[in-house]
Amino acid sequence: MSRLFRLVVLTPEEPFLDAGEVAWVQAHLADGGGIGIYPGHAPLVAETVTAPLRYADQAGEHALDLEAGILQVDAEGVTIFTSGTSQPCEGGQPSQGLEEARFDRLAQALVATMRAQPDSMADMGLEAGEE
Repeated sequence: MSRLFRLVVLTPEEPFLDAGEVAWVQAHLADGGGIGIYPGHAPLVAETVTAPLRYADQAGEHALDLEAGILQVDAEGVTIFTSGTSQPCEGGQPSQGLEEARFDRLAQALVATMRAQPDSMADMGLEAGEE
């Protein structure tokens, strides 16, 4: 196998992944494109979107569902600073639990906004305490 590099995924709470012998990484960038990173890649800083991150090490290929963040490539390897929880995913598709958590956060934010504007709730025929 050719030269390998290190992949580190960090969240605000704790380091999530530290893989020392990675052959390649594939990520989705905020500009709408994807990127493949192999040993010897030029230094880079880029914004990522919520999407599966794929990588290969000596154990095989892996995929992680990552929240949006920042990807940095340097001489040591790839570091991803992600804004939230990371979860394993199957087949490169976002996990059902992650999608449900996003829906719950959005629903809670909508309810909080509606409660902060009781007049708009009355227009919809709802009382301030109803859901």
